[in-house]
Amino acid sequence: MSQKVLLNAKEVNIILHRLACQLIEKHNDFTNTVLIGLQPRGVFVANRLAKILEEDYKIKNIPLGHLDITFYRDDFRRGDKPLEANTTKINFLVENKNIVFIDDVLYTGRSIRAALTAIQSFGRPNEIELLTLIDRRFSRHLPIQPNYRGRQVDAINKEKVIVHWQENEGEDAVYLINK
Repeated sequence: MSQKVLLNAKEVNIILHRLACQLIEKHNDFTNTVLIGLQPRGVFVANRLAKILEEDYKIKNIPLGHLDITFYRDDFRRGDKPLEANTTKINFLVENKNIVFIDDVLYTGRSIRAALTAIQSFGRPNEIELLTLIDRRFSRHLPIQPNYRGRQVDAINKEKVIVHWQENEGEDAVYLINK
């Protein structure tokens, strides 16, 4: 098993700031926009982006939520071990809001499809966009594309993209692992 560093901590930080600026260009002061990190790994990206928007760009009171999609996935009954659900935390209305789903890696698109289904339980948003740190563009099973992407990666099926976060693994980095 070999691994290659795709992004180091400095590059991850630069990309997060670029994504934050792209969000500001589209959503200005976020008065009608909410950020929703997809559990489990998209929450790290969402939390980091919200912090950058608030601290570096002085945008206050951005609604930030976490959405668990475990039981909305089309493959949740296919595994050998039982899945553990994460917490959904959405303390605001999504009705007629502009939602930005945030995830770490866009691979097959199945997580996003599940998120689209799950969010309907909370109301009918005006618009839904997708932000991903990593877009694995040749792996899609569904016609889903990100509105905002940090880095596009051409990884073949035997390769896996792993994102490490300071808060979880003790470093900010993105690796390409060849199994």
